Amino acid sequence: MEGLADSFDPAQASEYERLMGAWGLRPLSSASRAPERADIVYVLSRVTLGADIKITSVVLDAMRKRYPGARVVFVGGRKSAELFAVEHCEVEYPRKGPVSARIAWASHLRERLQDGIVVDPDSRITQLGFVPVCEPEHYFHFPSRTMGSETDNLTDLTNVWLLGVFGVEGEAYIAPPHVAIEGERPIAAVSLGVGENESKRIGGDFESRLLRLIGERYRTVWVDRGAGGEEAQRVTAAVDTSGIEVRFWEGSFAGFASVISRSNVYVGYDSAGQHAAAASGVRSFTIFRGAPSKAFRYRWAPMGRGESTVLGDRPEDTPEDCIHMLQLALDRKRLG
Repeated sequence: MEGLADSFDPAQASEYERLMGAWGLRPLSSASRAPERADIVYVLSRVTLGADIKITSVVLDAMRKRYPGARVVFVGGRKSAELFAVEHCEVEYPRKGPVSARIAWASHLRERLQDGIVVDPDSRITQLGFVPVCEPEHYFHFPSRTMGSETDNLTDLTNVWLLGVFGVEGEAYIAPPHVAIEGERPIAAVSLGVGENESKRIGGDFESRLLRLIGERYRTVWVDRGAGGEEAQRVTAAVDTSGIEVRFWEGSFAGFASVISRSNVYVGYDSAGQHAAAASGVRSFTIFRGAPSKAFRYRWAPMGRGESTVLGDRPEDTPEDCIHMLQLALDRKRLG
């Protein structure tokens, strides 16, 4: 079902709505005009870290501008909240289990989201605008799955919606706790994590070659080991094979985001790291593989103050092409 919702295909979005009807749910009514005043603004998390940076942070920034005297409260998990330096209503979305349990879980949020308006950036918390968490006149839903054209970026679409409903735009940002960075500049930050989605990876010796290329051009290379387990083992093996010296990051993602924000360049697969780099104004290179559709690729491409380059997103791009394009881009940047 989540695949239907995430495809950005109108027919599949309609099928998702039909399936949600099996639980007696229909798309929620959303208020079309923002109130002149709000004392509390609840902004729902998109659940995943990358989506919270790319979309939810834009909404948080816009709500602070629109209601400067209000309490702007982020409703979501601790890992995302650590990124934004914002008042936090902690809820942990059940990412596993039956749909019925997730619906029941969201319904209980009504008691916690009182006396304010709720801004929903198409969150899993409401099953993308199907489970009510407040009264309709206090609810504002961003229809990210059905709004815009195939080539629109979600950051742009978020601002189009915000401007139409609230009269303001926002900017993607992160404000993680400061982490001291050891090592000489220039610094590169690298993430080879794929969130258990192996279709995003390039196999063979690509990762070790990628690391060697970066290590030959940057004095200090920080590599995220991820959440541990098989992913950490894979990343460690790639570093060992590359023959370069790196500094491993093994803490929270917020800590690694702090490292990214003060690096000279970020390189990684399609993940939260690319969005942290874009929001921080850091130049990034994203190896974008495994996108289910052209629309998905355009919607989720990184966008922010940092210059972003996407590699490997065309079906004909080989691992050798990705290495070559990255080498040319890095060398051109150094010469510039």
